[in-house]
Amino acid sequence: MNESIKRALSGGIYILIMWIGTSYSELTFSILFGLILIICLYEMWKLRLGKSKFFAFTYILIPLLLIQLFGYTDHNNPSILFDPSLVLLMFILTWTFDTFAYLIGRKIGDTKIMPKISPNKSWEGFTGGLISTIIVCYLVINFTELSINIENFNPYIFAVFLPITASLGDFLESYFKRQAGVKDSGNFIPGHGGMLDRIDAFTITIPTLYLYINII
Repeated sequence: MNESIKRALSGGIYILIMWIGTSYSELTFSILFGLILIICLYEMWKLRLGKSKFFAFTYILIPLLLIQLFGYTDHNNPSILFDPSLVLLMFILTWTFDTFAYLIGRKIGDTKIMPKISPNKSWEGFTGGLISTIIVCYLVINFTELSINIENFNPYIFAVFLPITASLGDFLESYFKRQAGVKDSGNFIPGHGGMLDRIDAFTITIPTLYLYINII
């Protein structure tokens, strides 16, 4: 099978599973991210063979345990039902940023951000991804049924800081892969590498988002 077709098919299946698992019910939400946590810990364990694992495991455990809190029904307030909208918005914006940062960076990305850690990441790609994320956020909020019912939550602030946190998560995973001397964290998703390669952009975004909606 052509590599591009394989990558597109496996990527589409991954997105479909993530979307359905997140949005179908509170149970599927918990199961999905529980399985992702186990797979990512296994992949990180392989990356860190013979090396310290505390920080590396923390990098995975904190976001994938915190995201479970986004899916809980507030049983003290029965009128507030399970609502995955915030996580779905995070998916949309993260995938938008990743896609456009890659496409624009590939075309005009001359100014590298951290070439020793992630040689393909450029400031041009980051800027294009950031602008695209804000535009898609506007379209989602104004022209779809996805709504975020959280007091004082500003989706545009989220759309601005998400590219920063997504990039930080990506750079951290790239750092672990560089130390391990590998290109991908695994081969769980054909054409895309490991599960950790697919969720690295969420690892810093999730804790930052949790702090934003609960503290800041």
